[in-house]
Amino acid sequence: MAEPTTRVGAIDCGTNSIRLLVADVDPSTGALSDVLRRMEIVRLGHGVDRTGVIAPESMERTLAVTREYAGQCRELGASAVRFVATSASRDARNAADFIGGVRTAFQEHYGAEVSPEVVSGDEEASLSFAGATGGLAAKGVAGPYLVVDLGGGSTELVRGTDHVEAARSVDIGCVRMTERHLVSDPPTADEIAAATRDIDAALDVAESTVPIEGVSALVGLAGSVTTITAHLLRLTAYDPERIHLSHAPVADVLAACDDLLTMTRADRAALPYMHPGRVDVIGAGALVWRRVVERVADRAGITEVVTSEHDILDGIALSVACRH
Repeated sequence: MAEPTTRVGAIDCGTNSIRLLVADVDPSTGALSDVLRRMEIVRLGHGVDRTGVIAPESMERTLAVTREYAGQCRELGASAVRFVATSASRDARNAADFIGGVRTAFQEHYGAEVSPEVVSGDEEASLSFAGATGGLAAKGVAGPYLVVDLGGGSTELVRGTDHVEAARSVDIGCVRMTERHLVSDPPTADEIAAATRDIDAALDVAESTVPIEGVSALVGLAGSVTTITAHLLRLTAYDPERIHLSHAPVADVLAACDDLLTMTRADRAALPYMHPGRVDVIGAGALVWRRVVERVADRAGITEVVTSEHDILDGIALSVACRH
């Protein structure tokens, strides 16, 4: 008799968004089958780069969604849940208050203890790599891969084929770069130049740990990258199936990045695939992604870029299944 599947819950709480995945895990293959995916823009990390603390309104927005997620994990029968918090929670002095709020939310709405984990940049990178690369070989995408998870507060660069060989997290996320540099609408040339210097310095640090030469495939993850891909595909609505594992020439990616960076916020908001919560930060995300793609094309000679809808959230779900 075949082993029954395990139903697990995974929550990824970042600087810009919080996301839930409830999935069934096949014990023989480790394959995930989605039961529910959700994403809300809560901007937990708004102002953290400047103040060093999570603002009360940002914390309450995030905890309100957490209570919803906890209830859905209970209703859908998730046998175990892992809650992972990343850049904003690493940086904030009052992260303990947020962690306590998450524990209370799960105790009241899930009926069991769930201790949120404020993971290191290295652990975040490892989870992203596991989630992103699970199905690449089967789709004919050969390693070694450079997986880049472009978040709100930080960006993780991870190199490997069937396991992580090198990883580095750097503080150049789309929310952080917007708040630090790209304050005009649209951003000025001086703002873009200052942000570019910041991004390039961070990528120099990342490259000192994560070698780029010899990489066979560049794989981009997370909302900024998937939105840029939706833009270059000229989608009439956000379509994860069209975006997942799509391949785009480097020149097309760079053109899409430039377009989004120089648009006004009103023009971005009018795009049919643009989430309202990304309107003000996608320009910075596009600039970070442009600098990454240019660097990898120059160092490794790649001619196209792969976008994955599978990322740290899938990696968290797989880690829950392994634990249980």
